Amino acid sequence: MPIKIPDTLPAAQTLHNENIFTITEQRATTQDIRPLRILVLNLMPTKIVTETQLARVLGNTPLQVEMELLQTSTYVSKNTAPEHMLAFYKTFDQVRDQKFDGMVITGAPVENMPFEEVSYWQELCEIMEWSKSHVTSTLHICWGAQAGLYYHYGIDKVPLAEKMFGIFPHKVTHTGSILFRGFDDVFMVPHSRHTTVRREDVAAVKGLKILAESEEAGLFAVSTDKGRQIFIMGHAEYDADTLAKEYFRDKNLGLPIHVPVNYFPGDDDTKTPRVTWRSSANLLYSNWLNYFVYQTTPYDIGSIGK
Repeated sequence: MPIKIPDTLPAAQTLHNENIFTITEQRATTQDIRPLRILVLNLMPTKIVTETQLARVLGNTPLQVEMELLQTSTYVSKNTAPEHMLAFYKTFDQVRDQKFDGMVITGAPVENMPFEEVSYWQELCEIMEWSKSHVTSTLHICWGAQAGLYYHYGIDKVPLAEKMFGIFPHKVTHTGSILFRGFDDVFMVPHSRHTTVRREDVAAVKGLKILAESEEAGLFAVSTDKGRQIFIMGHAEYDADTLAKEYFRDKNLGLPIHVPVNYFPGDDDTKTPRVTWRSSANLLYSNWLNYFVYQTTPYDIGSIGK
C-alpha cells in the first residue's frame, strides 16, 4: 500500500522516481480504507531531505500511511524556504485537538546544548506530553530520542570524547523483540553524534527495555513495555550520501572530522560509499508500523488515549 503525501511535496517526485508507491490526495479520498495517520515533528535543518527519507521508509510497507508534517512555532527554520513551510507544515496549535496513530520526532543539530537552552524546548516538552494521550506510538530519533528519555525519565545525555560517526554493527539484545523481528544477527546503522546515553542509566529505569545495541556505538533501541514510546539512537533512515555530505562539508571548512567508519571502501573518500543498512532500515519502520501502530491503534481514531 502507498504513502499519502501532498501531491506537490518535493518528496513525491523523488519517491516516484524510486518506484515507491505514493497515492494522490484525490485518489485517497475515494478509497474505503482508514489510513494510518503519522505525524512527523521535523526538527532537522534540512527539512526536505528529512521529509523524503522518512516518507521513503514509511511508504515501503503494506499499510496505507498518511503523513502529516509538524514544525515548532517557537523557532523559525533558517534553511528551508518559508513558502515550503507554509504550504506543507502545521504548527502544534493546528493539530493539538487531533489524534494520530503514530508520531516521529526527528533529531536536531543542538546536541551540544543543554536541553533547557534549546529555543523550542518548552514547546517540545508540551508536544511530548501531549503525545502520551493523543498518539498510539511515538518513535524518537537520535537527539529526539535523547530529548524524550530526558523529558519522560530524567535520563541525561553525556558528551563523547570523539564524534560517533559512521556505520556500526548492532545486535538485538532483547530476545523476542517484535520491533526487530526478522533482523539478521548483526545489522548496520548510521550514527552521527557528539553525545550518548549511558546504558546503566537506562537499565536503572524499571519501565524501559533495551532492545538493541552496539559494542562500538552503544545503545540503539529502547522501548517502554508496550511500545507507546520508542527511542532510536541512530539514523537508520539516512540516504546513501548523507554521511558523505556531512563529512565533506566539515572537511572543506577545515573542521576536525574523521572518515566515517565502515562507509567508504578502504576508507578512501574518493570512492562511492557502500550502503549496508537499507534493508534493516526498511524492516525497522515496517515492524514499527505493523506491530506498534497498526495492530495496536483502534479503528476509531478518536478513542486513542481513552
